[in-house]
Amino acid sequence: MKWKGKRQSSNVEDRRGQSGPSRGFGGLNPMLLGPLFRLLFSKTGLVLVGIFLVFSFLTGNNPLSLLGNFFTGGGGSPTETSVPYEGTAKENELAAFSSTILANTEDVWGGLIDNYREPTLVLFTGSVASACGSASSATGPFYCPGDEKLYLDLSFFDDMARKMNAPGDFAQAYVIAHEVGHHIQNLMGITDQMQKLRGQMSKTEYNQYSVRLELQADFLAGVWAHHSQQMTRMMEAGDLQEALNAAYAIGDDRLQKQATGRVVPDSFTHGTSAQRMRWFKKGFETGDIQQGDTFNADPL
Repeated sequence: MKWKGKRQSSNVEDRRGQSGPSRGFGGLNPMLLGPLFRLLFSKTGLVLVGIFLVFSFLTGNNPLSLLGNFFTGGGGSPTETSVPYEGTAKENELAAFSSTILANTEDVWGGLIDNYREPTLVLFTGSVASACGSASSATGPFYCPGDEKLYLDLSFFDDMARKMNAPGDFAQAYVIAHEVGHHIQNLMGITDQMQKLRGQMSKTEYNQYSVRLELQADFLAGVWAHHSQQMTRMMEAGDLQEALNAAYAIGDDRLQKQATGRVVPDSFTHGTSAQRMRWFKKGFETGDIQQGDTFNADPL
């Protein structure tokens, strides 16, 4: 896949290596709270508070901020680490690759959808907080309609190659394009319709709709690949097979068989390997968004 040197997206939040906000009293160690309060209510503490109040009156500063700075040695609010994250050369290349693919989806969908609203890609390591709740890397890549962001731990690409036998840069591009497909569904109102159905049927029935939702995202990933190839000619020999292999690798039937040795169709949420391959390929061959009505397709 010829992606190097192409435009990278500005809609990327790099949260790799970030620690969560510190907890406690304005960043102060909770073990120090007892001595702090004893000091504040002593004669010395009252004099100290008086000095801060007079100083804040003369300077126009917030006395609470001054007290917070005095006792914590800095700002009184929780902060995240400011140390820049230094990934490995391989990881940083994957970050650049992901940003490039996102930019390409912006170009494609911006040309297909009027007033296209671009999503944001969040890169993280380990765990992440989103408008849809907290998630760990084990969740895999996901899209949150609440904040219109795609979440990706780059280690997933290594898992694809080693654990799922689905290597290749175009296989990775397919994953990103699939999550962007969920963003398209959100813009089209399909995601809202799915949420309304959740409380109106059994889990087994809802799973069937979830399969159709995921297969449509696969189809939309194929539509992206079709138009991307026409616009940029980034695809090389073997790239299409990489994407189809990835779709095969993450089919519900294959994953269940691999994990438990048996297949339970009623518990499918993403579709079989054959279905996922079929719908991606249909999107790639047609490039026509109108042909992706998986909700009324029979059979899938």
